[in-house]
Amino acid sequence: MSAIIPLTYRVFFLYIEPIVTIAVACYAALKPSGYLGAVASSIQHTVIHTNQTKVVLEQLGNVYLFMALNEYFVLSSTRSTTTWKRLLLALLIADCGHLVSMRGLGVQVYWNIWEWNVFTAASVLLVYFYITLRICFLFDVGMGESRKVKAL
Repeated sequence: MSAIIPLTYRVFFLYIEPIVTIAVACYAALKPSGYLGAVASSIQHTVIHTNQTKVVLEQLGNVYLFMALNEYFVLSSTRSTTTWKRLLLALLIADCGHLVSMRGLGVQVYWNIWEWNVFTAASVLLVYFYITLRICFLFDVGMGESRKVKAL
Protein backbone atom coordinates (compact mmCIF):
# COMPACT_ATOMS: atom_id res chain seq x y z
CA MET A 1 0.00 0.00 0.00
CA SER A 2 1.48 3.34 -1.04
CA ALA A 3 0.97 6.37 1.12
CA ILE A 4 2.55 9.66 1.93
CA ILE A 5 4.79 9.03 4.92
CA PRO A 6 4.40 11.92 7.40
CA LEU A 7 7.32 14.35 7.62
CA THR A 8 8.21 13.48 11.22
CA TYR A 9 8.73 9.82 10.35
CA ARG A 10 10.59 10.61 7.12
CA VAL A 11 13.00 13.03 8.79
CA PHE A 12 13.68 10.73 11.70
CA PHE A 13 13.95 7.37 9.90
CA LEU A 14 15.62 8.65 6.73
CA TYR A 15 18.08 11.13 8.20
CA ILE A 16 18.38 11.45 11.98
CA GLU A 17 18.54 7.77 12.92
CA PRO A 18 20.90 6.74 10.09
CA ILE A 19 23.26 9.64 10.89
CA VAL A 20 23.31 8.77 14.60
CA THR A 21 23.85 5.09 13.77
CA ILE A 22 26.71 5.90 11.38
CA ALA A 23 28.31 8.03 14.11
CA VAL A 24 28.11 5.08 16.53
CA ALA A 25 29.47 2.77 13.82
CA CYS A 26 32.46 5.04 13.28
CA TYR A 27 33.09 5.33 17.01
CA ALA A 28 32.97 1.54 17.53
CA ALA A 29 35.11 0.75 14.47
CA LEU A 30 37.57 3.64 14.42
CA LYS A 31 37.94 4.27 18.17
CA PRO A 32 37.37 0.82 19.69
CA SER A 33 39.22 1.68 22.90
CA GLY A 34 37.06 4.76 23.40
CA TYR A 35 33.89 2.83 22.63
CA LEU A 36 34.84 0.00 24.95
CA GLY A 37 35.86 2.48 27.63
CA ALA A 38 32.45 4.15 27.38
CA VAL A 39 30.73 0.80 27.83
CA ALA A 40 33.09 -0.24 30.61
CA SER A 41 32.67 3.01 32.54
CA SER A 42 29.15 1.81 33.33
CA ILE A 43 30.45 -1.23 35.20
CA GLN A 44 33.09 -1.93 37.83
CA HIS A 45 35.06 -4.58 35.91
CA THR A 46 38.50 -4.50 34.42
CA VAL A 47 38.39 -4.16 30.66
CA ILE A 48 41.01 -5.97 28.64
CA HIS A 49 41.83 -4.44 25.27
CA THR A 50 42.90 -7.20 22.89
CA ASN A 51 43.17 -7.62 19.15
CA GLN A 52 40.12 -9.87 19.34
CA THR A 53 38.15 -7.13 21.08
CA LYS A 54 39.25 -4.65 18.41
CA VAL A 55 38.09 -7.01 15.64
CA VAL A 56 34.72 -7.57 17.32
CA LEU A 57 34.17 -3.82 17.76
CA GLU A 58 35.12 -3.18 14.14
CA GLN A 59 32.60 -5.84 13.14
CA LEU A 60 30.01 -4.21 15.40
CA GLY A 61 30.70 -0.90 13.68
CA ASN A 62 30.23 -2.60 10.33
CA VAL A 63 26.85 -4.02 11.45
CA TYR A 64 25.74 -0.56 12.62
CA LEU A 65 26.84 0.89 9.29
CA PHE A 66 24.88 -1.79 7.44
CA MET A 67 21.78 -1.07 9.53
CA ALA A 68 22.00 2.67 8.87
CA LEU A 69 22.55 2.30 5.14
CA ASN A 70 19.89 -0.39 4.84
CA GLU A 71 17.36 1.81 6.65
CA TYR A 72 18.14 4.82 4.48
CA PHE A 73 18.32 3.03 1.12
CA VAL A 74 15.23 0.86 1.61
CA LEU A 75 12.99 3.50 3.15
CA SER A 76 14.06 6.25 0.75
CA SER A 77 13.25 4.03 -2.23
CA THR A 78 9.58 3.44 -1.42
CA ARG A 79 6.36 4.95 -0.11
CA SER A 80 4.99 1.51 0.65
CA THR A 81 3.83 1.48 4.25
CA THR A 82 4.09 -2.32 4.12
CA THR A 83 7.81 -2.09 3.34
CA TRP A 84 8.33 0.63 5.93
CA LYS A 85 6.49 -1.39 8.58
CA ARG A 86 8.42 -4.58 7.84
CA LEU A 87 11.79 -2.85 8.08
CA LEU A 88 10.80 -0.88 11.17
CA LEU A 89 9.51 -4.06 12.82
CA ALA A 90 12.88 -5.71 12.19
CA LEU A 91 14.62 -2.67 13.71
CA LEU A 92 12.20 -2.74 16.66
CA ILE A 93 13.18 -6.34 17.34
CA ALA A 94 16.87 -5.35 17.05
CA ASP A 95 16.26 -2.47 19.50
CA CYS A 96 14.81 -4.91 22.02
CA GLY A 97 17.82 -7.16 21.50
CA HIS A 98 20.10 -4.16 22.07
CA LEU A 99 18.40 -3.46 25.41
CA VAL A 100 18.57 -7.14 26.42
CA SER A 101 22.31 -7.15 25.61
CA MET A 102 22.80 -4.46 28.28
CA ARG A 103 21.55 -6.70 31.09
CA GLY A 104 25.16 -7.44 32.04
CA LEU A 105 25.34 -3.89 33.39
CA GLY A 106 22.62 -4.81 35.90
CA VAL A 107 18.88 -4.41 35.55
CA GLN A 108 19.04 -0.97 37.16
CA VAL A 109 20.66 0.26 33.92
CA TYR A 110 17.16 0.44 32.42
CA TRP A 111 15.85 3.05 34.85
CA ASN A 112 18.62 4.59 37.02
CA ILE A 113 19.04 7.65 34.81
CA TRP A 114 21.06 9.50 37.48
CA GLU A 115 23.80 6.84 37.08
CA TRP A 116 23.96 7.00 33.29
CA ASN A 117 26.98 8.30 31.44
CA VAL A 118 26.61 9.66 27.90
CA PHE A 119 27.04 6.21 26.37
CA THR A 120 24.41 4.63 28.62
CA ALA A 121 21.99 7.47 27.97
CA ALA A 122 22.40 6.94 24.23
CA SER A 123 22.20 3.17 24.57
CA VAL A 124 19.06 3.19 26.69
CA LEU A 125 17.13 6.45 26.46
CA LEU A 126 17.68 6.90 22.73
CA VAL A 127 16.65 3.29 22.10
CA TYR A 128 13.50 3.84 24.20
CA PHE A 129 12.73 6.76 21.90
CA TYR A 130 13.42 4.66 18.78
CA ILE A 131 11.13 1.92 20.08
CA THR A 132 8.36 4.41 20.83
CA LEU A 133 8.55 5.99 17.39
CA ARG A 134 8.61 2.60 15.66
CA ILE A 135 5.56 1.40 17.62
CA CYS A 136 3.75 4.62 16.75
CA PHE A 137 4.46 4.05 13.05
CA LEU A 138 3.45 0.38 13.24
CA PHE A 139 0.11 1.38 14.78
CA ASP A 140 -0.46 4.19 12.25
CA VAL A 141 -0.16 7.00 14.80
CA GLY A 142 -0.11 10.28 12.89
CA MET A 143 -0.66 8.62 9.53
CA GLY A 144 -3.77 10.69 8.76
CA GLU A 145 -5.19 9.98 5.32
CA SER A 146 -2.87 7.06 4.63
CA ARG A 147 -4.61 5.13 7.43
CA LYS A 148 -7.98 5.70 5.76
CA VAL A 149 -6.63 4.56 2.39
CA LYS A 150 -5.28 1.38 4.00
CA ALA A 151 -8.70 0.58 5.48
CA LEU A 152 -10.30 0.52 2.02
